[in-house]
Amino acid sequence: MDCLEGMRRMGDGVVDIIVTSPPYNIGKDYSQYNDRQPRETYLRWLERIAAESRRVLKEDGSFFLNLGGKASDPWLPFDVIQQFREYYELQNVIHWIKSIAIERSDMGAYDHILADIAVGHYQPVNSPRFLSQCHEYIYHLTKHGRVALDKLGVGVRYQDKSNIGRWKRADRDIRDRGNTWFIPYRTIRSSRPHPTTFPERLPEMCIRLHGFTPETLVLDPFMGIGSTALACVSLGVRYIGFEIDPAYHAVAEARLRAAARAKHARRDEE
Repeated sequence: MDCLEGMRRMGDGVVDIIVTSPPYNIGKDYSQYNDRQPRETYLRWLERIAAESRRVLKEDGSFFLNLGGKASDPWLPFDVIQQFREYYELQNVIHWIKSIAIERSDMGAYDHILADIAVGHYQPVNSPRFLSQCHEYIYHLTKHGRVALDKLGVGVRYQDKSNIGRWKRADRDIRDRGNTWFIPYRTIRSSRPHPTTFPERLPEMCIRLHGFTPETLVLDPFMGIGSTALACVSLGVRYIGFEIDPAYHAVAEARLRAAARAKHARRDEE
């Protein structure tokens, strides 16, 4: 069903975490949704989603809103996030890096890195005016801007091990990842069943950053083909998702059944 209708059926303050990525209104070919709305119509719709999502989110909950755009319309993510400003505090801005290139000369003294690095995937922009888009935003919204996070839940190991013990809080080989997250797409050689979807690693990291227990409830108002739900199955948390397209819903359900079978098989092997 439509996410606004679905959220209106939910009680106040029942959701711990929202992770979602709405349509960007950049002309993608969804089968049941028109991604070519007038700008003001699109923004007013997202404001209604902002208001309703705030109502269902707990006081100490987190809303992770993934937004991108297109090279010829760089204002779009900023216009969208302004619709949420009346309802949320913007606690963190995370940059989802989809592709990155680093020359060896810029990397410093790391003996195990021997050459230039170019990793990840992006859609090339065929224009002499615009750069290809290699990143998107993940806006971390909260009701009051004071939600404590499990930063080491998405931590990374130190490159320089001498930092362990040197800094007051560095008592083990893990540090804050910061607000740049490299999350590549898996290479898919067949056509995608959905024109825009994020990797399961993205919602998984958002859930880990907020912190979770088996009783945590995660909401994705734009479930698509189930990436957020799959992350929840992997982590062992509860989820609710809304999707208007029956075909995408069917793909999501099939993926979830396969993930559940795989998880049970791993448990049996253990």
